[in-house]
Amino acid sequence: MKLICTGLNCAFEDRYGRKEILRDVSFSTGAGEFLGILGPSGCGKTTLLRVVAGSQPASGGSISRLGVERALLVRQEEALFPWMTALENACFGLRMLGAEPGEREFKAKELFSRFGIAGWESAYPHQLSVGMKQRVATIRGFISRPDLLLMDEPFAALDAQTRMDLQQELLEMWGNSGVGVLFVTHDVDEAVLLCDRILMLGGKPGTIVAEAPIPLPRPRPAEMAMDAEFLNLKRHVLAEMRRLRD
Repeated sequence: MKLICTGLNCAFEDRYGRKEILRDVSFSTGAGEFLGILGPSGCGKTTLLRVVAGSQPASGGSISRLGVERALLVRQEEALFPWMTALENACFGLRMLGAEPGEREFKAKELFSRFGIAGWESAYPHQLSVGMKQRVATIRGFISRPDLLLMDEPFAALDAQTRMDLQQELLEMWGNSGVGVLFVTHDVDEAVLLCDRILMLGGKPGTIVAEAPIPLPRPRPAEMAMDAEFLNLKRHVLAEMRRLRD
């Protein structure tokens, strides 16, 4: 699996004129890679994910999806169907793929148990906490084994402890799946902890202005954020981000 984006541009017209969101964005990602897109608010990160997902058209450039037959988007809002139970929401992707009810429920219940929400399968979204809803949305993303999972700041609205817990659960799900992840965030600590490589998006219109490999060993427990190597990588990324603002 390989995703190759070349010279992507995205712009739209409104009554005030032409608005350019992305300009000449080029990058690639390989099979099973956890690739981060890091940048400040308003630089076009979400737009880039939507363009890659095909839900928003590019105004220029090209996307080659070599072996990428299915790409799924997990948004900041958990976007669960309110008329479905948590289990039905988690199984939705497998249902669309034609999996038998027993098979999809077995897989979903296994993940509910592993990630701390066993017993909530029959609850509806309005009965779940924000963290629980995000767990269900993330399970729904991974359970159908897409070639590429696009994640748009999925933990941004969570408290610090829940966010840390879900980061670890995400790494465990990803590590056992072989799914490629394109992960948007504006949090440097999150990007360094999760990603194999970070692309820094900056400017208005947004473009990729720097890249940082993250050669930390895996698995990556939360405590790794206190290690000297982690802190050195964080300082490097922060310095790059400050340089972009100057």
